[in-house]
Amino acid sequence: MTAHLLGIDGMDRAEIEELLDLTDTFAEIGRRPIARVPALRGRTVATLFFEDSTRTRVSFDTAAKRLSADTLNFAAGSSSLSKGESLRDTVDVIASYGVDALVVRHPMAGTPHRIADWTDASVVNAGDGSHEHPTQALLDAYTIRQHRGSLDGMHIGIVGDIRHSRVARSNVLAFSALGAQVTLVAPTTLLPPSLVGWPVRVSQDLDEVLPTLDACYLLRMQSERITEGLIPSLREYVADYGLNATRAARLPTEALICHPGPTNRGVELSAEVAADPRSVILDQVVNGVSVRMAVLFLLLGSGRELLERSESEAGA
Repeated sequence: MTAHLLGIDGMDRAEIEELLDLTDTFAEIGRRPIARVPALRGRTVATLFFEDSTRTRVSFDTAAKRLSADTLNFAAGSSSLSKGESLRDTVDVIASYGVDALVVRHPMAGTPHRIADWTDASVVNAGDGSHEHPTQALLDAYTIRQHRGSLDGMHIGIVGDIRHSRVARSNVLAFSALGAQVTLVAPTTLLPPSLVGWPVRVSQDLDEVLPTLDACYLLRMQSERITEGLIPSLREYVADYGLNATRAARLPTEALICHPGPTNRGVELSAEVAADPRSVILDQVVNGVSVRMAVLFLLLGSGRELLERSESEAGA
């Protein structure tokens, strides 16, 4: 990996698989009575979130602490940004505390890339606008691999608002790099204006696609899409693209059901489907910590000897 993780774009299969293989180690650490290793002791990880988040923020914070790193948490709403301070000045102030990594979520696409130009710290993109969300894609790929062994030859359907989804963009790149065929399932109004260069198939008929899927990945429907007139009504969207028990029965027995969260019960999926044994949604949440531990460990590039020692001591 380079000094930053700004997107799946630019990562090859070997780099993705190296990170997923390392995640296995951190997943094992997470199952220990004391889920902590000194691999990043003395390092500082700061989370800079300019959008609300629960899963991603808590996951990164937990990952850093399990690696014994110090943490700083920044929330835009309670910062000097409200007094007119610029983004550049805010980053400079946070970096001046001696941080080694900045985990950035921002509503504007490209912001983590800009911040990477301003600082010597490693920058991790935790979601930028509708551009990318690389660690979500990595944890999704890890979860699917955990259950299926490999993504090679799998058929994965990504369902919902592709147009505005940073998760969809990163997942298409990661799943394809790992050997899966991806089909986007959405009304035309929720597809990107251009799919040139996207290694995908496209369908507007979820019922037709479901029996062919090895994994069905549902995206959260955002309420603003209704007011923008991109779908006629929420009821019509649910009728055509919501995964209820009847639709889920059309999926193959071994197919996986995924969602990045938070879920809108009764919209993307019903409560019955969320509780379906094929649902791996909670596994995605758990695996998010292990994947982000692997990302921080690879980026900060220290403590490998301590990690290996910790592994040998755990096995003794």
